[in-house]
Amino acid sequence: MGKIPLGIVDFCSYEKSFPALMELLGVAPVLGSQKRVVIKPNLVNSSPPPITTPVKLVAAIVEYVKSVSDAEIVVAEGCGIPLYNTDRPFRKLGYSELAKSEEVVLVDLNHAELMELTDHRCRVFPQFMMPRLVMESFLISVPVLKKHSIAKVTLTMKNMLGCAPPDHYGGLVWKKSRFHKNMQRSIFEMNLYRTPDLTILDGSVGLAKYHLGGPECNPPVGKLIGGCDPVAVDAYGAGLLGVDWKDVKHIALAHTVLGRADMEVTV
Repeated sequence: MGKIPLGIVDFCSYEKSFPALMELLGVAPVLGSQKRVVIKPNLVNSSPPPITTPVKLVAAIVEYVKSVSDAEIVVAEGCGIPLYNTDRPFRKLGYSELAKSEEVVLVDLNHAELMELTDHRCRVFPQFMMPRLVMESFLISVPVLKKHSIAKVTLTMKNMLGCAPPDHYGGLVWKKSRFHKNMQRSIFEMNLYRTPDLTILDGSVGLAKYHLGGPECNPPVGKLIGGCDPVAVDAYGAGLLGVDWKDVKHIALAHTVLGRADMEVTV
């Protein structure tokens, strides 16, 4: 998988475009060796796509993993809205139905078993509580291409904030409120603890101005982006939104530390 850290395909449908992306990336041997695969969508709330990750894309990922691996498949997320648990977006957005039909396990990361991690490079979070499931599985991050009101963009590194347990990082307004005070550095530090093993970024449409609504990209971006390098994925995704990755501090901080923002694209 390291040979193709970043790949792009044109979007026509999840059923057709996603397998083409997997063939381009050559991930089948890696997935075939896993015992458990965790798929982490962006279900920040229960709003429909493109605010959240389409269940059709996750269904395509499940089907592909099953075709190349005997691994247990888990869909895991911790929503950010304080008014309800992750069970609500699971139900409203079709994930509960997917879990039943495909025998997939759903896990609310807001209430998962935790483990304490330490990293001397971190100033904001020198210790971090992370779901054990996330640390002990092959992790596929499935974000949506969106701009963000604080982080500038929300792509795969920002998607990792959904793993953070609200009992340690939440507040009255948002279940991940502790990240908001120093958002850019916080995203970088969380990814020092855990980056995705594989990212599938849904750029089929895109949100042009705001992560919780607002205008969609016009015309739709029409891309699926994948790769094992989260920095390369995020840098390319930022460019699709008209944002220079050098102006997004968490990407700039991660460049050469967690991956490379100047990676060549394979199409």
